[in-house]
Amino acid sequence: MQQFLDGFLDAGNATTNYTVVEAFMAIFLSFILSIVITQVYKWTHHGVRYSQSFVQTVIIMSVVVSIVMIVIGNNIAVAFGLVGAFSIIRFRSAMADPKDIAFIFFGMAAGIASGLGFYLLAVIFTASLCVLIYFLYVINYGEQGSDEKTLKITVPENMHFEGVFDDIFENKLDQVHQTNVETTNQGTMYLLEFTIRTKDNVSDKELMDEIRARNANMKVSLNTSRMLY
Repeated sequence: MQQFLDGFLDAGNATTNYTVVEAFMAIFLSFILSIVITQVYKWTHHGVRYSQSFVQTVIIMSVVVSIVMIVIGNNIAVAFGLVGAFSIIRFRSAMADPKDIAFIFFGMAAGIASGLGFYLLAVIFTASLCVLIYFLYVINYGEQGSDEKTLKITVPENMHFEGVFDDIFENKLDQVHQTNVETTNQGTMYLLEFTIRTKDNVSDKELMDEIRARNANMKVSLNTSRMLY
């Protein structure tokens, strides 16, 4: 019986040097580390497009990658075979936030380190990067001091709109750039679109009220042009 158990523990694919116990250790560690990674993702995610399926995908990919690394071991032939097998996979879902891609690679790196047996390195790497990510989130690194906004102004068809808002823009804005002009409401109105940056002491309401006094009190909209996640 003991010989059978010893043979079972030492059994494995010829492409790997891992025992069954070591394989379970790698899978378990990659799972725990990916749980930590996704928890940091949940803490630092501040947008409206949160996806539970994405969080679970990071965990699954981390474990799968650890298994792949166990299977490959030092066998070059198996490595090329797996590359060919995985090359048929196509990811058709576009990432809304570039940071999501970074978390996928984060989980994969933890899985690779676990699968190759670098357990301590995997733990240190995961802990260190989680602390760095949370630190960047806390200090809000990369945030601009003033947000760019998209200003849309509707004007009547009979209005000569060229330059009619220039004095308002000069007094209220630090930056303005016209991006689009189009007809709307079956050609009875014009829609002007600008990318703007307001001055620090100017409120959105103040800017919109002055524009409405010039465009016959027609629709004016002001939206942030930078996406928040």
